[in-house]
Formats: sequence, structure tokens, C-alpha cells
Amino acid sequence: MHGILLVLTAANLQIAASFSSFLLTPGYFHRSVISTWFLPRYYFLLIFTLSDDMKLKTVALVACLLSGSWAHAQDELFGTPKREAKKGFVISLAGNLDFPGGDMARRFGTSYRVGPSVFYKTRSNWLLGVKADFILGNKVEEPGFLQNIRTSEGTLITTEGFRKPIETYERGYAIGLQFGKTINFSKTNPDNGLQLITSAGFIQHKIHIVTRNAGTIPQLQGDYKKGYDRLANGMYVEQYAGYVYYANNGLVNFTVGLDVLAGFTQGRRDYLFDVGRPGNDKRFDLLFGIRGAWFIPIFRRKSEEIFFE
Repeated sequence: MHGILLVLTAANLQIAASFSSFLLTPGYFHRSVISTWFLPRYYFLLIFTLSDDMKLKTVALVACLLSGSWAHAQDELFGTPKREAKKGFVISLAGNLDFPGGDMARRFGTSYRVGPSVFYKTRSNWLLGVKADFILGNKVEEPGFLQNIRTSEGTLITTEGFRKPIETYERGYAIGLQFGKTINFSKTNPDNGLQLITSAGFIQHKIHIVTRNAGTIPQLQGDYKKGYDRLANGMYVEQYAGYVYYANNGLVNFTVGLDVLAGFTQGRRDYLFDVGRPGNDKRFDLLFGIRGAWFIPIFRRKSEEIFFE
């Protein structure tokens, strides 16, 4: 009895792996029938047990999986499935941490924006929608603000003769249209990638003066307060660039990136009481932001289609 042990290694190769009855004569195989299929990334162990008269008694074929998966083998056989990007409406809630520049830096410090947006996403990853942001901040740095009624300690004197501090905040909003595109780099999820969005619309901001705990201060009652609040508004453009991710199961969908907002605004008060001049100067407001948003996609469902390359 003679035994022949043959080990064939087949990593990323296409191997003829089925043999049926044949006779072994010196130097040749006769009456051989070979059926072929492709099993990449497998190891094949061929064991021949031969009798003395050189007739094949046993042929054993054992395929041992060492790496990859059957799905991967199918991909190499039929081609890689090509997924199509989803389309539909996306509801978003975003938040910004903004650092001021230009004329904005002379009036306010670091601020925040939070707000919703709704946009439509096409299968080619174009985006079109509307957005709104509320501007919030608690650092006011306006030169000369309340200088005509504020004491050297920074308080105001009420009609009752008490010295009371007041609270001031940055408040505003921005509403506009947005248009953009997601540039995809991965075949596994065509919805993910670099998101570029340009927005344009209307922005307004002012100094919000809170006197509810300060008693009666006549200079800040009614319309007199408008002579101090530095109301300004105008048009803006904004550019956002960041990474967008949509999970395959639809549960985790977000974007994180950077944006720049430029506001072409103008003061809207005829006269500022504290500095004694008109408040209608033109402004160039800048906000440099770190932005994050959470998405709720409402995509159209369709039967799955698989394209093979």
C-alpha cells in the first residue's frame, strides 16, 4: 500500500476542486473528470491512498476555512455588490460653538448656536433645504455700553435709590436656505463622506438687557431700552465642511465639522443714548464655528437591487 499526501495552498486563487473516478497509471491520469468551482482564500488538502496495483481507492477533499467568508467568496465570483445612495427628507438638530471675528468680536465673546433644519437628499447626494439657528451668548464687550447710566462699580441706580447690577446677554437668530453635496469615498455606504453645504439668509443680533431683578430703572423702560440694545441685522452666507455618517441600520446618523458665517449687517437704531451717536453703522460680522448635528432621516424604501461590476 502506497500513500501520497498532497497539500495545495490556495489564497486568493481559483482552484479546480472536484475530482471523480479516475485510474492512475505511471505518469498519467486516465478517464479523469474535473468539475471546477471557485473557493478563494481556502486551503485544500488532497489525500490519495493508492493500492499496490496503482488503482485509486480513495480520494478525500477537505476544505478548511482559514480566512475570509463565504460572502467574500461570492463577491469574487459574481462581483462586488454596488449599493445605491438613499433619498428622502432629513430632519436635523444642530449645535455650534462659535468664536467671533470682525465687528462681532468688538461686541460679543464666544457664543453658541442651536437650531433645526430640514433638507432633501437625492440619490446623487445633493442636498437642498432650510435651516434656523438661535444665537446665544453671555459675554458682552461693547465699548461704551451703558456708560451714561452705569456707576464706577458697574451697577445702576434705581428710582428707590438702590444700586443694582443688570444682566446682559447676546441674543439673535439666523434663518436661511442651504444647498450642498456629500462627496462619497466608500463603496460600503454611499451616503457617508465629506459634506459641503453653503447657506444664505437673514441674520439678526442684539444685546439683551434683563432688568426684572433690578427694580425700576427709567432709562431702560419701554422703548428707551432700544437706545441701548445695539440691534443689527442683514444678510449672511455660511460655508460648512464636515464628515457625515449614516448608519446602515438608521439608528446613528450625524455630522461633525467646521463652518464660517459672514454677516453683512447694519445697525438699526437711529440713536444710541449711551454713546450719543446714530446706531446705523454698517458691519461685517464673522463667526468661526465647530458644528455638530444629529439626523433623523426619512428615506424612501424600495426593494433591494444589487448591481454587479
